[in-house]
Amino acid sequence: MGKQRERSTVKTVRRRVGGLVVVGLTTGTALAAGVGPASASSHREAPLTAGDPKIDNTDLYAFVSPDKKDTVTLISNWLPFQEPNGGPNFFPFQDGAHYDINIDNDGDAVADLIYRWIFTTQDDRGTNTFLYANGPVTSLQDENLLFKQTFTLQKIVDGDVENATTVASGQAAPSDIGDATMPNYRKLRDSSFEDVTGGGRTFAGQADDPFFLDLRVFDLLYGGNLKKVGTDTLSGYNVNSIALQVPKSELAIAGDATKNPVIGIWSTTSKQTLTLSPGKAEPTGEHVQVSRLGNPLVNEVVVPTGLKDAFNSIDPATDHTVTEVVNKVLEPELPQLIESIYKVKAPATPRNDLVEIFLTGIAKKAPTLDNSTAPIQADLNSQILNQDADATRFVPSEMLRLNMAVAPTKKPNRLGVIGGDFQGFPNGRRLGDDVLDIALQAVEGAAQTGKIVPALKAGDKVNANERRFGSIFPYLRPPNTSMPVSYKAKSIDMQPTSAQAVAEIPSGPSSSSPPSPGGNAPALAGGLGLLLAGAGTCTLVRGRRIRLQPAVQPA
Repeated sequence: MGKQRERSTVKTVRRRVGGLVVVGLTTGTALAAGVGPASASSHREAPLTAGDPKIDNTDLYAFVSPDKKDTVTLISNWLPFQEPNGGPNFFPFQDGAHYDINIDNDGDAVADLIYRWIFTTQDDRGTNTFLYANGPVTSLQDENLLFKQTFTLQKIVDGDVENATTVASGQAAPSDIGDATMPNYRKLRDSSFEDVTGGGRTFAGQADDPFFLDLRVFDLLYGGNLKKVGTDTLSGYNVNSIALQVPKSELAIAGDATKNPVIGIWSTTSKQTLTLSPGKAEPTGEHVQVSRLGNPLVNEVVVPTGLKDAFNSIDPATDHTVTEVVNKVLEPELPQLIESIYKVKAPATPRNDLVEIFLTGIAKKAPTLDNSTAPIQADLNSQILNQDADATRFVPSEMLRLNMAVAPTKKPNRLGVIGGDFQGFPNGRRLGDDVLDIALQAVEGAAQTGKIVPALKAGDKVNANERRFGSIFPYLRPPNTSMPVSYKAKSIDMQPTSAQAVAEIPSGPSSSSPPSPGGNAPALAGGLGLLLAGAGTCTLVRGRRIRLQPAVQPA
C-alpha cells in the first residue's frame, strides 16, 4: 500500500537570495551540526557491521550538483578501510543485498522514494586461477577481467516494492588492482556510468575514501592534550561507493522543488540470513535491515554501544520513541568528556539545539520534543518548510536533510553553515565539508551562540581530503593503488652460520639421546643450517625485488 497523504499548505517565510527562493535564512545566525569527534563517520561503528564490512555504511552525502544546478547528487559509501593491495578477492559488493538510498520529502519519517541497487557476481576464476584478472584489462567486457559485478537500480515509490521500476542496469566498476592489470582505470570507471530513467546518472564501484579526519580521537580525545592531531588516518584507503545524480523534481513533493525544496535522506543495507555449510554460505529468508546512516557521527558518538546494532535495524519513524537514544541527544556524553579533559565547560542541558539538528531539521517552528521554542531561530532544512507538507503529520526522526533551493557557492567553506556557507553541512553534506571540526564547535553550543569556541578552533588540523575532488559527476576520486606512506618490512637479519656450527649439528639421532618427537627434525635442521649459510642475509622490501646477499660459504 502506498502512503496516504492528506496535506495542508504550510505557510513559510521565504526570501530571494541570488535570484533563488531560499527558505528564510537569518543573517548573523551561526548554525552547525554533529555531536563531536568519532570514528570515520560510520566506519566500524557497531559490533555487527564491524564483522560484516560489505554491508557497513560509512558515509552519506547529499548536495546540489555544482555543475548541474537543477540536479541533486546523492553518494553513499560502504565497506571501510580497503587497503589497496588487499587481494586476491579485493572488495566486491554483497550479492543480493539491498543497498538503498531513502528519501522522505514530507517529514513523516517514512520513505517516499527508495533507490535500490542489487548486485550479482560473475566469477570466472573457478579452479583455474587465483587472479582477479589474468592480463591487462582495457574494458569492462575484457575477457581478462575474471571477476565482474552487475547491478540493477530500482525506484520504489511509497513503499510499493511489487511495482518497483527498474530505472538503470549496468556493470559496477571493478576494484583497481594496479597499473599492470588496469593501465587506464579512469577509462574503466567512466565507462561504467549509466543513465537513469527520468534523467540523471548512476555509478557503483570503488573510490578513494572521501572522508578526512584524525582518528586518534579515541586516545582520550587526541591524547588528552590535543597534540595527537594533523594526520588524515583515512588517507590512502578506499571504499565502495554508489552515486546517483537526478533532477530535483524527481525528489520533491509533487515534482515541485520550488514549493517543496527540503528532503530528508538516509541510506540502509538489508540482507538475508546466511545458512552455512562446509564451503558454502547460502542466503535464505526475508531481507533484514542491518545498517543505516543519516547524519555523520550519530551512531558512533550519540548512540551507546549496547544500542548501536538496534539503531542500525530500525526506521527513522521509531527514533523519537527510543528514550535511551533521545536522552543521549538531550544530554550528550561528549561535552562532559571534553569538559573533564580540556576544561571547556559543557553547555547547559537539555540540548534542544541538537534535537533540532538531528531529529527535526532547522526551522523557527521546528517541533521540539518538550514543546519549547526551537533554539536555532532560522528556517533552513526542515520538511515542515515544504508548502505541500502536512505539518500535523511531522515525525521527529534522524536523517540528513537538504534544502535543494540553496544554490552552491563558487567558493565553498569547509565549515559549511557555521562558516557562512548555507549549502554545506548540516544543510546536506558535501564531500569537502569538514564534519569533525564543525561537530567540535556544535557540541560546545556554537549553533546557539553564533560564536566559535576558541579552545577548539583548530579542530583536528585535518582540513581537507589528501586528493582534490572532481568537478563533475561522480566527484569522487578514483581508488588509491598504494598507501601514502610506503611500508618497508624490517630486514631479517639471518646471521651466516659458520662451518664449525654446521658441523656441530647432528645429522641423525644419537644413540646417547632419546629420539626426537619430530623424527627427522635434526636432519632437517642440518639442511636448514647449510641453506642459511649459503643464503646469508635476506632483505624484504615491499614492492621491490627480493635480494639475497652472498654470505660466508662453509669450508
